[in-house]
Amino acid sequence: MKDSELKKGSFLSITLLILSGELIFLLPYVLARVFRPTFLEVFNLTNLQLGGLFSIYGTVAILSYVYGGVLSDKFKPKILIALSLFFTALGGLLLATYPSYFMLQLLWGYWGFTTVFLFWGAMIKATRVWGGSKNQGEAFGLLDGGRGLVAASMGTLGVLIFSLFLTNDIELASLPERKNAFRYVILFSSFIVFLTGILVIILMKSSQEGVTNRNASLIPNIKSILKIQSVWLIMFIIIAAYVGYKVTDIYSLYASDVMNFNNLEAANIGSLQMYLRPLVCLLIALFANNKSYIHLIIIGFIIMLIGALIFSFGIVQVDMNYVFFFSLIVVATGTYAIRALYFSLMQEGRIPLVLTGTAVGVISVVGYTPDIFASPVIGYLLDTYPGIIGHQYVFSMLVVFSILGLWASIKFAKLVTSFK
Repeated sequence: MKDSELKKGSFLSITLLILSGELIFLLPYVLARVFRPTFLEVFNLTNLQLGGLFSIYGTVAILSYVYGGVLSDKFKPKILIALSLFFTALGGLLLATYPSYFMLQLLWGYWGFTTVFLFWGAMIKATRVWGGSKNQGEAFGLLDGGRGLVAASMGTLGVLIFSLFLTNDIELASLPERKNAFRYVILFSSFIVFLTGILVIILMKSSQEGVTNRNASLIPNIKSILKIQSVWLIMFIIIAAYVGYKVTDIYSLYASDVMNFNNLEAANIGSLQMYLRPLVCLLIALFANNKSYIHLIIIGFIIMLIGALIFSFGIVQVDMNYVFFFSLIVVATGTYAIRALYFSLMQEGRIPLVLTGTAVGVISVVGYTPDIFASPVIGYLLDTYPGIIGHQYVFSMLVVFSILGLWASIKFAKLVTSFK
């Protein structure tokens, strides 16, 4: 099947990709993002230790991207995605026992494998195929916007479950009471992930007929991909955007540390800001088609840079709630706009469809390295420099990466122009 012959897929297929695409990360990432102050408390972790867990996850994930990408070029996504969901859900049962830090390290390493090796390349390739030749912006905008809506909904539902199982007000609840309430959040999350795997098995149609290559081999495919200039530029765009996404992990902590919100209010901030992701991405899905995606990404980096500068200058302080909400919206809008579109650049960058999985693997090895270094650096800065100073340093780091992403995007735009 040639790229020019690809037609847009069914609504059911993209819905299942959206559900699986976000719920797979519910346990290793979303819970810690929404409930960060509570998460640190019930597991008795510092910010640096939590960053260490994410770093272990990222290290295993980096090792899984390339091999998983080649695997997704050989096989159809249905079984790969379902198995990933099942294995990931099982890890939640261990998390609910509040294991030692050593066991948490093993668990996050395990999740780094289950959420990437069988899953990531298959999801991105299936989405590219779903979008056909002319709807890449719609496909990836719907994917990330839908994933954002799922994450935000699960965050809100998690906060509701947490509050329902607290026998006292959040400020009066003891640590054992908080741990017991949070255990229900973890178990519910595990159940939802497992249920989604069953839905994928039953309902997802094979959407990659004609674009698999059972004879795909690792080294020749990687060599072919590395010769494509657009691949390198997409790597830098993603690494810059992903640092912005990692910074969204601390929004609820900023609300707690700097704005003096209580734990439940901070969790609500973490949950509510996530609704910006589907709003931004779905708008892009509606209006991005027949436009150059790279120009929208350039605008996204400019917006992210402006928001990062506001926070890095220390302007957002206690009793400045409106400024806080505005600045948060600015940073998040730029971040989510870029995330919605960066994999759609594969079409503009003339990356062959049959090598999509391998390309995703190679790009992700570099693009998602913030999974290794960003969280530990953020954790170190927040623990070493308590209060607003640590947060200023984190957003200063985001300023640097925003500039890097803007540079790579401008270079990519010039490359696309040269194709015409």
